[in-house]
Amino acid sequence: MMHSDQTFMARALELARKGLYSTHPNPRVGCVVVRDGQIVGEGWHARAGEPHAEVHALRQAGEQARGATAYVTLEPCSHHGRTPPCADALVAAGVARVVAAMQDPNPQVAGNGLERLEQAGIQVQCGVLEGEARALNVGFIKRMEQGLPFVRVKLAMSLDGRTAMASGESQWITGPAARAAVQRLRARSSVVLSGADTVLADAARLTVRADELGLDAELTALAVTRPPLRVLVDGRLRVALDVPFFQAGSTLVATSVAASEAERYRHEGHELLEVPGADGYVDLRQLLVELAARGANEVLVEAGPRLAGAFARLGLVDEYQLFVAPKFLGSSARPLLDWPLAHMAEAPQLKIVEMRAVGDDWRIIAVPA
Repeated sequence: MMHSDQTFMARALELARKGLYSTHPNPRVGCVVVRDGQIVGEGWHARAGEPHAEVHALRQAGEQARGATAYVTLEPCSHHGRTPPCADALVAAGVARVVAAMQDPNPQVAGNGLERLEQAGIQVQCGVLEGEARALNVGFIKRMEQGLPFVRVKLAMSLDGRTAMASGESQWITGPAARAAVQRLRARSSVVLSGADTVLADAARLTVRADELGLDAELTALAVTRPPLRVLVDGRLRVALDVPFFQAGSTLVATSVAASEAERYRHEGHELLEVPGADGYVDLRQLLVELAARGANEVLVEAGPRLAGAFARLGLVDEYQLFVAPKFLGSSARPLLDWPLAHMAEAPQLKIVEMRAVGDDWRIIAVPA
């Protein structure tokens, strides 16, 4: 029995991953309905406001759901949001058993969904492939538990740890395969965040380019209908409104100056957010709190050494994704992070969780130890 539980939950997780680029601010969830050892219904959550995974799977299963087992990657919801509670739908369908990968961290659910199923006489089990389920929704979990989004910092560097020439020139360090991987990182994020230096030096747009995603037609279509919010950290409003970044669509600008300029930005289709910190800089932690309050699960930081270094120094980074190109940029080129350290004992320890070739480059995923 244990083996088949894991097999069917693995399939539910596979379905949940289809929502990687489109479910924000909701979690990615998959569901499989099994009767007599055979899958009779499958579903996954595609977009907020649309039916949840359980509803799709139960519709497909029809009458065969009665007496069946439902495998779902997240505890079925028990509250009325934009859609009715999935726990009620499972009860109404007459399933005999529900296996959940993990409890929902949303305080509005948090065990209530499983409790409702048990009260209806349904056998309930929780914790099958929980690690995989949590990994799929790290941002949603962190937002629900800590009121902060999961922060991923993407860095591209040479073998000698440099990110740009002394002039600031940095396009393109890495090759097409690495750039496609970055496009997918953008597409899965709620927010893509950068700083004035990067936007000015690279004429960066930081948009999701559908033709570079390398996904199938269905997932590409979903990804482009839910582009991430592009956020510019511009403490002193140095970036003019006619640069490519602003021309590429509406943005949120976080600044430390008085919001007297707000109307000018709003007139151009952008939002100005005042987040004053010390010494004229934006309070980055408060900015993350604000983004989480707006439903941001995952924030991708694509910035230069100063802003990326500031996130790192403040301990706000959950994961680093480093793309390493097989080239040297030389000793006058810019460092990876602006993070002056005087002693070896101060050096932050990281744990490498993945390292693999991406085209001619390498990708290292590391987390604070």
